[in-house]
Formats: sequence, C-alpha cells, structure tokens
Amino acid sequence: MQTVERIVHGIEAVVRLFGGIAAWLCVVLVALVAGDVVMRYLFSVGAVWLQELQWHLISPIALFGMSYLLFVGEQVRVDVFYERFPIILQRVIEVIGGLLLLMMGLYIAWLTLPWVEQSFLRGEASPNPGGLPLRWLLKALIPFGFLLLALQGLAHALRQGFALPSRGE
Repeated sequence: MQTVERIVHGIEAVVRLFGGIAAWLCVVLVALVAGDVVMRYLFSVGAVWLQELQWHLISPIALFGMSYLLFVGEQVRVDVFYERFPIILQRVIEVIGGLLLLMMGLYIAWLTLPWVEQSFLRGEASPNPGGLPLRWLLKALIPFGFLLLALQGLAHALRQGFALPSRGE
C-alpha cells in the first residue's frame, strides 16, 4: 500500500510542477498580450515573433493544464447524477475513467510521435518572416502533455481504487 501511495504522490508531484508552470505561463501570456497591444496601438510597432509566441504559450498551458485539472478534481463529469450514486459506484466510475484516460493518453502520445519526428527532421520553423524557429519543439509538447495526462489518469485510478486519502487529508 505504501508503494502505491508513493507512486501516486510521485506522479502528482510532477503534475503539480507542470500545473504551476502552466499557471505562470498564463501570467506571461497576459503580459505579452498587453505589451503587444500597447506597442501596436500606441507606438505602431509590432513583431511577428511576439504574436507567434503568444499562441505558442497557449499550447503548454492547455497540455499541462489538463492533467492538473484532473489532479485538483476539476474534470468534467455529470455531477447531477454522479453525486447521487453510492460511494462505491463513484469509486468504480473514477477507476474506470482513470484507466480509460491512461489508455487514451498513451495512445494519443504514441500517435503524435511520428508527426513530431517528421517536424524535427525537417527542422520545421515558422513560415512567416521574423517568425519563431524550432516549431518541432512546440509540437513535442503534444505527446508530452498526453503522457502527463495518462500518468495522472493512472494516479487517479490508483488513488480511487486503493481508497487513498484525498490531497490535503
């Protein structure tokens, strides 16, 4: 039981770390957008790389944020039905959902690897003059984000299946 608990805590520590990174990237994104607006409308100066950086930051926010949302229990479920189910049925649903998420996350990560490899081998960069290089690096976040989601799905299934205390208990 302690081994399972250590595995769950280890996975959740990684998810918490990347959730924190996503949160700080939100702050950076807001600052970049505000700075871009001020530069364009007050000084008539704009940069393609700055606009591309803004949408590049949205990717890690979403990809890291989805596993963090599962970690903090903010995943989407139909609570109007779920909350009326007995605790044992709720746990079964959570375990099955976590295991399905594990399989789906691993499958999507695996499917995207050739796409990332192709982008890397081509040295893919922005087609826009003055755009950002290393677009393959951004694409590499896709399998990583889904791997992180798969790991959190496993931690979620283990936490529910072994009736481990919730975070903070």
